[in-house]
Amino acid sequence: MPSTPIPFTDNYQDHSSESGYQFEFFCERCGNGYKSAFKASALGMGGKAARALGGVFGGKLNEIGWSAGYLQDSTNSPAKDKALREAIQDVTPLFNQCHRCGQWVCKEICWNEEFNMCVQDAPKLEGEIAAAQSDARLEQVRDKTKRVDWTGDLNLERKQMTLCPSCGAEAPPSGKFCASCGQALTAPVACAKCGAESPRGSKFCPECGEKFA
Repeated sequence: MPSTPIPFTDNYQDHSSESGYQFEFFCERCGNGYKSAFKASALGMGGKAARALGGVFGGKLNEIGWSAGYLQDSTNSPAKDKALREAIQDVTPLFNQCHRCGQWVCKEICWNEEFNMCVQDAPKLEGEIAAAQSDARLEQVRDKTKRVDWTGDLNLERKQMTLCPSCGAEAPPSGKFCASCGQALTAPVACAKCGAESPRGSKFCPECGEKFA
């Protein structure tokens, strides 16, 4: 008798183990996962009992035969196929397949019932309106922010920072000594108004009288 094909198998992970069978199915859009109920494996439980008996008698009771049987049962076997079919039946009510893109998506988040398609192909109107409103609000904030003068009280021509010639640390242009290494900052300071150079630490420009910050 030919075997019955198993549907709905392109978006799941197999978490089956020696003890039994469990599968996790994923939404192909948002990635949400749903695990099927764990189903114990009769062969796995029998294998544990066989190994326990083997330990009692100091040998490996039927270990070779059991290992071969378990390997077959945990990969390709009627028992595992049956467990997978039952898991599919359990989780199928949580998913829909979009007939436009073919993806299996969760009903709760990624399915648009109005158009019977996934939200990738038929976005939900309420969500799109909310996203458009948020985008418009951010765009308006940026436009208003650009129209405000944020630099009116700043002297953008004056050099704000310089480097210590000894250690390379940043230092304010009016400082006399480096805060990192203590060495004297001997580089001259240029006046922001007339451009004349003055010894570092000067309070006023000797050429035009401009006060240094």
